[in-house]
Amino acid sequence: MTPSKSPPTSNTTTPQARGDGNWVVFLRHVTMAVVTALLVFGFWSTRMEWTADMRLWRAIGDAAIVLLFAALALGPAAKLSARAGNGLSWRRPLGIWAALAALTHTVLIIDGWAQWSIQRFLGFEYVPQLGREARLEPGFGLANLIGLVAVIWMAVLLATSSDRAVRYLGPAGWKWVQSGVYIVFYLSVLHSGYFLFLHYTASFHRTVPDPNWFRFPLLALGAIVVVLQWWAFTRSVRQHRSRRISATASS
Repeated sequence: MTPSKSPPTSNTTTPQARGDGNWVVFLRHVTMAVVTALLVFGFWSTRMEWTADMRLWRAIGDAAIVLLFAALALGPAAKLSARAGNGLSWRRPLGIWAALAALTHTVLIIDGWAQWSIQRFLGFEYVPQLGREARLEPGFGLANLIGLVAVIWMAVLLATSSDRAVRYLGPAGWKWVQSGVYIVFYLSVLHSGYFLFLHYTASFHRTVPDPNWFRFPLLALGAIVVVLQWWAFTRSVRQHRSRRISATASS
């Protein structure tokens, strides 16, 4: 998976065309596997007060967010700095491992917590006092649906994250599909923001845990991505206008 907002040459050039052999690509993925595992362990080890299954689900999901934000930051950063452009070869591995982590997070949630129940996934639980299922958490089901849509998008991006997909779809078609990564970004922010800021607040039916330490780092990481995107966009516009003015003056 690779963001599409990047210099044209980096989007259309395959790893092999850049001189990246299979062994180099393999080593990048091994590196990303280690980085992903370290991120998961880092998040997992800082939430010892949670149950083991919840710690694992959330740790994998948060690792996916970090990897996704890193992949998205590389594109605009490359437009702003030639040095950052040297890291563009890591953008696809970052996106692929972000997608793999997000898919794992989703499957664990659906299987381990929702237990493949649509009602439970949407926030309905059996209430003994009522003798029936009732929705206990306003917004919970919507947040889960937002996350599910984001993961489906990521699965599509993952399926097209190969040189074969570029050749099959063509550069223009491939870019169009990959532009969905920005939809994933905003959906992921909404999904994570709900669970970090709203879900675990004062509630009448359960004890409220301590605030999640990842709340404000998530906002900071998201803000960095947005600032880089707009900075690169405004710089591109200024450069385009400058070239038009220069061309007009020379004619």
